[in-house]
Amino acid sequence: MAMYFSLILVIATLVTGTVWLLDKFVFAPKRQLNLASTQSQCAQPLTEEAQRKITEPNGFVETSVQIFPVIAFVMVLRSFIYEPFQIPSGSMMPNLFDGDFILVNKFNYGLREPVTRTKFWENGAPERGDVVVFKYPEDERVDFIKRVIGVPGDVVIYRNKTLYIKPACPDQSSDCPGADKVMNEFLATGEYSQLNMALTRYNEKLPGRDHEILVNNNTYQQTRRFHNQPGTAKGQWIVPEGQYFVMGDNRDNSQDSRFWGFVPEDNLVGEAVAIWMSFEFERTQDSWLPTWIPTGFRFERIGGIN
Repeated sequence: MAMYFSLILVIATLVTGTVWLLDKFVFAPKRQLNLASTQSQCAQPLTEEAQRKITEPNGFVETSVQIFPVIAFVMVLRSFIYEPFQIPSGSMMPNLFDGDFILVNKFNYGLREPVTRTKFWENGAPERGDVVVFKYPEDERVDFIKRVIGVPGDVVIYRNKTLYIKPACPDQSSDCPGADKVMNEFLATGEYSQLNMALTRYNEKLPGRDHEILVNNNTYQQTRRFHNQPGTAKGQWIVPEGQYFVMGDNRDNSQDSRFWGFVPEDNLVGEAVAIWMSFEFERTQDSWLPTWIPTGFRFERIGGIN
């Protein structure tokens, strides 16, 4: 849907922009010449109403001229700087909730042409801990949001619901570090639940960034469903060049790189940087109102994303 909206926005900008240019350099001068010609043939000066009728463009041209700056501004803002997204699930709890509306910075990871998404300007790359929006590799019509856990060259291990990371070491010298356990600091149990089972909240300490996660300690990890990368053990992945390993913060309620593999750099949309609005959608089944109508506002959630 986002791709179609981008295409429609580009077409609308091209059409209204063309009309704006034609009116400025062709149609408007012709109307002024027509006004001067008409005035020269009249003995009395034309009334303001008559002048307005002669110089006034038709409805299509007038509308195009008025909305072109707005559409062009929206296209530039949405394509190259910030784009709004809605969080559709709980896979990023406790940091992002279903109903959060976020802003995604599309400038941080380079600029892309809005329709074909071809990158034409480099500007940094994702780091461990970044919350990123990307095109789901198995269906690029769908946007996903997850946290970057492994960058190119990293070895990521997820064993017994514990995360280990061996940072990339280009020269593979004797000084290369091993796989270090990512430490989790216990925060609370029972604030959140899944299928009537209490979830435990931890503060996970990724290299360079802390963030909160949820773990269901009452279930086994779904190792049999893990993506099997050739040449590695089950639950271990080596992040290829130009790709990223991502996970949801709600570790037992997230379909992520553990199950379908890596995110190619070309699929990245941008970095989620802020929540600009948050709605509640807690409507009962007997309600006559549509489910998309909010039941409340969560103003306390507006702000930056950890």
